[in-house]
Amino acid sequence: MEPESRGRETVTRRDYVKYGGALVGGGLLSGCTGGTGSESSGTPTGAETGTDASGETGGGTTAAADSYSVSMEPVGEVEFGSVPEAWVPYTGDYADMGVALGRADGLSAIGVRARFGAHLYEELPGVSVDKGELTQLWQDGTGKEVYYELDADVHLTDPNFMVNRLGWSREDVDEIATNVGPFFGNTIFSRAYDWHDYADYTMYEAFEKVAAVFRERERYEAFAAYHDEVLADVQSRLPEETPDIAVLYPADVPPESFYPYLVGGGTQSKHWNDLNVGDALAANDVTDAQAGGGTIDYETLLEIDPDALAIRLQGEITDEYFEENIASHLRDHDVASELAAVKNDRVIYGGLTYQGPIIHLFQLERAARGLYPEEFGDETLFDRQRVADIVTGEFRA
Repeated sequence: MEPESRGRETVTRRDYVKYGGALVGGGLLSGCTGGTGSESSGTPTGAETGTDASGETGGGTTAAADSYSVSMEPVGEVEFGSVPEAWVPYTGDYADMGVALGRADGLSAIGVRARFGAHLYEELPGVSVDKGELTQLWQDGTGKEVYYELDADVHLTDPNFMVNRLGWSREDVDEIATNVGPFFGNTIFSRAYDWHDYADYTMYEAFEKVAAVFRERERYEAFAAYHDEVLADVQSRLPEETPDIAVLYPADVPPESFYPYLVGGGTQSKHWNDLNVGDALAANDVTDAQAGGGTIDYETLLEIDPDALAIRLQGEITDEYFEENIASHLRDHDVASELAAVKNDRVIYGGLTYQGPIIHLFQLERAARGLYPEEFGDETLFDRQRVADIVTGEFRA
């Protein structure tokens, strides 16, 4: 039931779009049409009548002329009557995309604050997000009421994530999409969920879609070009033989057991795939925690004996914290100290789960330094000012 304080009209403002066999409220203001899209392009389509100075299609003076649509699985084609201003993601990957596109001012909430790497923006001149000002959607669950209170123009979240991970019904998703704003997203961070049987977008394929929603094609292209430039440089310097790693999340700190995460697909592993690592867990048939796998202990790790351990932790993790709470504990542990990775000082920080185009550059840099200190040392692998200039729009000058 809608909160009485909202005073909402009972007449809906949006049409419906199908996703996964269910009806979900569609596009902002003017509704949406169509079923499940399959193309990877984020190029807007619809009632567009001209080209502006930035090269984007659109323009005109009427509402119909200003409308445009963007397609993404599993939501299909969503039509927007104007560019969204207030927006809400659930995971930090989509939050990072919106910030990268210069839309930080419209960001009002996040699923869990600690899982959003906004602290990394402190290294980018003129770019900042105060996580303390963001509403945390998770409060022993995530209810519908907060979505009414936020009144966002678009929710950058896979509707199937809301159902399969947060326990919403499809009617709940339909209600918020119809009465507040559409859902637009795809669960890109993992490939382990059995319900995710539709398009697997790469980070930049999903980023292109979000850029189309915000009509920020230029910023997207600037990021994509610089990403390719940084990645080409890093990969040109990798050794011919790269390590087999185990990506682990501590069940406790200091850890006695871990949740295992396979490298595989999904944007959570992009920096590892970029560094051409092997997956020691997958090679030994360990089940990913996101696919229902249980914890593994040091005895099991000793049987696998990976070349390196990448310990994933959420929040702002300093080198000092990692050394005190993770690395030194493993060196002093009766069993863990026998691991080749521990003996060879190859226990490294594994990064955050959710990364978009900005956070990825930081995580790629830290992972490259950790795995290949002889090659990269403490070298800065990407230009902070150049990234900041894209975010703030200075790259157009």
